[in-house]
Amino acid sequence: MSVHLVNPSDNSFGTAVITPRWMFVLAAATPSAAGDPILVDESLEQVVPESIQPGDIVGISVHTGNALRGYAIGRMARERGAWVIYGGIHATLYPEEALEVGHAHAVVKGDGDIAWGMAVTDCLAGKMDRIYDGGRIEGSQFLAARWDLVPRDKYMWASVQTIRGCPKHCSFCSVWRTDGQKPRQRRFQSVVDEIVHLRRIGFRFIALADDNFYPVTLTDLRLAREQNNVAKLEELTAIRTERFQLMAELAKLPKDMVFFTQITMEAGEDGAYLDAMRKANIKGALVGVEAVTPEGLKAVFKDWNYSGEALAKQLQTFKQHGVHVLGSFIFGLPTDKPATFDATVEMALKAGVTFAQFVMMTPFPGTVDFARWEKEQAIDPTLVDGIPITRYWLIPTEVRPKMFTPHPSMSSDEIRERTQKVWDRFYNWSAIWQRSACTPTLRARLAFIFLSKLYRQMYAGTGISTDSARRKKSKKWARWTASQCRKIFQASPMPELQSPAWEVAFASPGQLRPAFLRNDPQNRPKPFVVIP
Repeated sequence: MSVHLVNPSDNSFGTAVITPRWMFVLAAATPSAAGDPILVDESLEQVVPESIQPGDIVGISVHTGNALRGYAIGRMARERGAWVIYGGIHATLYPEEALEVGHAHAVVKGDGDIAWGMAVTDCLAGKMDRIYDGGRIEGSQFLAARWDLVPRDKYMWASVQTIRGCPKHCSFCSVWRTDGQKPRQRRFQSVVDEIVHLRRIGFRFIALADDNFYPVTLTDLRLAREQNNVAKLEELTAIRTERFQLMAELAKLPKDMVFFTQITMEAGEDGAYLDAMRKANIKGALVGVEAVTPEGLKAVFKDWNYSGEALAKQLQTFKQHGVHVLGSFIFGLPTDKPATFDATVEMALKAGVTFAQFVMMTPFPGTVDFARWEKEQAIDPTLVDGIPITRYWLIPTEVRPKMFTPHPSMSSDEIRERTQKVWDRFYNWSAIWQRSACTPTLRARLAFIFLSKLYRQMYAGTGISTDSARRKKSKKWARWTASQCRKIFQASPMPELQSPAWEVAFASPGQLRPAFLRNDPQNRPKPFVVIP
């Protein structure tokens, strides 16, 4: 009997930018009685059906974008006599769908750090429940990943999580509904220990895979003081203090290490925080800009963001403090007009964002936008290939529309074509070359150029285009570019690197480990794109 953990994908590139962290966390959560799990990341290569045998346990994590592929893998595994267990954000939202369409034996909802181990243990005993609700565990219960299982020659970046949850309530995002609005933070000691282990084995580029690396804003602190809410102020201050402690420790790590994370625009008002990020070698962050007009920001419940000239100035502030921005923009908002596309790319270029992504509006399950759209569709349902459009993830990819919600003034094809042109303009050779001047060395500049083109091919070439020939060509070039990028991001292992000697080391709940055991990777509890 073997345990398989499968990360589904329709596109395999042989090399991936960032490790799918969930696989390595659930590997740590797999009971020792089941042995070391077999990890299959389809963004590298497709799963081989013959590798799955009767009696095996197959864990599949699905988000909305890869649910259809994940269900196909689950049906195949069950036909071969394996036990099938689903998890992930989509299975959390639609457990019955995973059971019915994906032919699951069981579904793990919510956090899997503890619940996955319970499901596997029950499976080994032959007495599985249909649903295992992991809920929202505390930060002290987050597991460090099993990085001893990672294929070192396949990934450019490793990933470490420091916090879950986001206090915001953006209409297009489901994180605050699934992971909660209360930040659940790991102690900085356990985060640093995990990062040190990754540097030992040869990773120097680390994505801090957080919902929001900036969970407490200056405005939050001010409001708590004005309301004389002492308890709230103490809670927020403790979270902020822990953030600074983490960054202070990251600053002590080898200087060749590079970190990347995700934060909100409000961090641009907090010079002390940005300076701490720079000192910690957090050299870049994805910042959700979403829209460049007040009307667009209001449409996504993000009117606390800046727009116009103030937006450009705020984005420039990040770079002035040494933090490069990957700006994220959304097209297809009801307030968008044809002129919005040119205005957006011009703003991105003017503001000097180092990287950018331009996504088309998609109503994701669990969001305010989706609930509103689903309610509208109930009156006059739209079907595609016999499937309700509100279950678009079940529509075969070859006939699935690129956009699902009607726009008041533009067709879906027009929005898609204009979005494609924005990608092309931002990532043309001239623009990339100019932006690459921010790098300190020729090697870094080469890495910047390769990664820019890879990002463009992976997300625009294979994701937006409806032309099969163009998608095939994009996949081919992305696969080649990825292999070249991986070589650039490789680093020599540092097996002698040690963690600081913490007075208290945090593992699983209620457990303390002395330093000489904590640094042993076998002593474990049972349960993109920045400047090099």
